[in-house]
Amino acid sequence: MGEPLHTVNNNRGRVPLISRRVVVTAMAATLLAGVATPGVASADSTAVPKTAAGQDSPELQKAIQEWVDAGYAGMQMRVRDQQDEWVGSAGVRKLGQTTKPPTNGRFWIGSTTKAFTATLVLQLVAEGRIGLDAPVAGYLPEFKLDQRITVRMLLQHTSGLFDYTGEHYPGGKVVPGIPAAGKDWVDNRFRTYRPQELVRLAMSKPPRFAPGTDQNYSNTNYTLALLLIEKATGRSYTEEMQRRILRPLGLSATEVPGTRTQLPGPHAHGYYRYQDADEWKVSDVTHQNLSLLAGAGDMISTTQDLQTFISALLGGKLLPARLLAEMSKPHGKLGYGLGLFVQAPGPNCPTVVHHNGSPPGGYGALMISTPDGSKTLTASITTGDAPINPAEVYPKALDRLIKEVFCGQRAAG
Repeated sequence: MGEPLHTVNNNRGRVPLISRRVVVTAMAATLLAGVATPGVASADSTAVPKTAAGQDSPELQKAIQEWVDAGYAGMQMRVRDQQDEWVGSAGVRKLGQTTKPPTNGRFWIGSTTKAFTATLVLQLVAEGRIGLDAPVAGYLPEFKLDQRITVRMLLQHTSGLFDYTGEHYPGGKVVPGIPAAGKDWVDNRFRTYRPQELVRLAMSKPPRFAPGTDQNYSNTNYTLALLLIEKATGRSYTEEMQRRILRPLGLSATEVPGTRTQLPGPHAHGYYRYQDADEWKVSDVTHQNLSLLAGAGDMISTTQDLQTFISALLGGKLLPARLLAEMSKPHGKLGYGLGLFVQAPGPNCPTVVHHNGSPPGGYGALMISTPDGSKTLTASITTGDAPINPAEVYPKALDRLIKEVFCGQRAAG
């Protein structure tokens, strides 16, 4: 899951990390930027953080501490520009302990996965294997898709396809899908789903609108993109991800876990607060099966690997210029291009390109960059047991962070 500028991902519970709707709203209210070149000084969780100028950076440390003060369990962050990078963390790795989150820790990146999936599709477009404006039904006839739905519409969220994790309509109407929030998700978070199963569930529901007439964030689009990649190449999505992006960029800490439920290597724990009858409970959801979000939100990475990826992508190392331009062109009410959000944080702030995300519970990922990749911010946020309201906390914390990193100013509040 995942979405606009907020971005953490598609949570629909009452107190999850960041709700999908919060994501869209916050996204419209905030943004991030950047990518970079070689650096020099960095700080681990015990060292004194440094800025690109090699000076102590109490402002950045304060910026991530504010997330913890607002109720999140922990945060690790990396900010890089053309001279250097700053790395730091705040909060705790695990509730009940005092150790900070590891700055090289792995985490579930949620909908940030969509930027990787869109890049794979566009590489196949560049090779002539897929037509960007060709009907998806021509490649995947088994799903009997509307012939008007094109590959572009999948990547741009303009297909109108029902989101298999459920839909919220104007006026408060909710049409449930596969449980992705609350007790139902906690109890079933180790269940395995096949991509075809997810798409067929979506196809059993009425579309939100006619193809191309509106825009609505839907995980179904990107699970279909996964199947499109496999049909066009004759290889698995995981193989193509390794062959085309992960190995060439040296992203050794990034992977498509499939049905594996554990985070490998160092990592912080993520928690999920939910209501069970009249009682509020908190579960450690560090282990979860994200086949629920195949191609749309299931990957694992680190702040270093996300920085390398977005820098390479926006620097033109993964796509030809014409397709990178298409990818980075904002469209519709979401300001969404082809797998990337493109927005302006506010007056006197530069445009930023991003795709944040989070799985249903426990984690949030930030991947924000300037359009040329010259400055980037990548981060992981973990939720704890505090009864926070993400609709209030997340947008404010993100707005302050973006303004600190990309606009050179502190947000009020």
